[in-house]
Amino acid sequence: MDAAAKLAAEIRAGLIEQRRSGAEGESIEEAIRRTVSQRAAMLSGEAREDLVDRIVREASGLGPLEILLEDPEIEEVMVNGHENVYVEKRGRIEKAGISFENEDQLRNTIERILAPLGRRVDELSPMADARLPDGSRVNVVIPPLAVDGPAVSIRRFPGDRPQVRNLIEWGTLTVDQADFLGEQVAARRSILISGGTGSGKTTLLNALSGFIEDDERIVTIEDAAELCLAQPHVVRLESRPASIEGRGEVTIRGLLRNALRMRPDRILIGEVRGPEALDLLTALNTGHDGALSTVHASSAADALARIEVLALMADVGLPLNVIGAQLRRGIDLVVHISRVADGGRKVTGIEEVSEL
Repeated sequence: MDAAAKLAAEIRAGLIEQRRSGAEGESIEEAIRRTVSQRAAMLSGEAREDLVDRIVREASGLGPLEILLEDPEIEEVMVNGHENVYVEKRGRIEKAGISFENEDQLRNTIERILAPLGRRVDELSPMADARLPDGSRVNVVIPPLAVDGPAVSIRRFPGDRPQVRNLIEWGTLTVDQADFLGEQVAARRSILISGGTGSGKTTLLNALSGFIEDDERIVTIEDAAELCLAQPHVVRLESRPASIEGRGEVTIRGLLRNALRMRPDRILIGEVRGPEALDLLTALNTGHDGALSTVHASSAADALARIEVLALMADVGLPLNVIGAQLRRGIDLVVHISRVADGGRKVTGIEEVSEL
């Protein structure tokens, strides 16, 4: 630990002790400025300001992660124990150049992320999902499951999501592909977007939603609310994990069943990953056309096979050929998107389900 980090840790510990003893009357930042002036008078004014900023981040923000989350180019932050922090920028993973002072500092940051959301991690419940105020999705795993110290993954979801014109500029879509997909969305054809982790499925789904008319009632269903639609009539639903006591879970399947009672013109599902696949197929075969959803798969054909397997997880006794028939009547197109060598994303196939 360098001298500045050591001084920051000492000042922070002293302030925590003051607060515990009941000393009040000034804001956290005022207390930090006063203490830094007393303890670090030998430093230059600029150095003292840097020290104040560092301690404020620790006391009221997310510590070393704050500076990373202010960088709009960072797509993902990955913490592998307190010493190893990586980021993904422009599709490439690199060392972040920052670290936590120790595991206690990392655990305090995790607590500040989860506590406002009513979530926590401990030995009995060592994993948790959460969402930051800016929409970024957070996953936390702590020991004993994370062998080398707490692991934190933060996937960024900025408020202004890329539109179709941005995807064309970046080479994700060609103009012809964009025109064709726009026509298909407007014609209320049901589209399944497939791809691997981090391939841009949700970004593409969000962009394609721009072709939906403003007078339609849209219901979005997600594990963590990531979609940011421009239409005025949108109902956003988000699943909820069980509490520490094992109660209160609300699944994607439960939300989808409820959404069908909400008079939706369109249903958008952030990702199909369980038995809700059967409910989606049932909805598509009973008049709820024009749906958009995503699924993890390595190709368009694999996407259909995965939907069939997920539908079987509903365990209602339907034979595979019946599920397959519902799938081919309900889903019209599969759009496959992949990560390419330079870190970008590219739509590599648009397939009619009837031809797969």
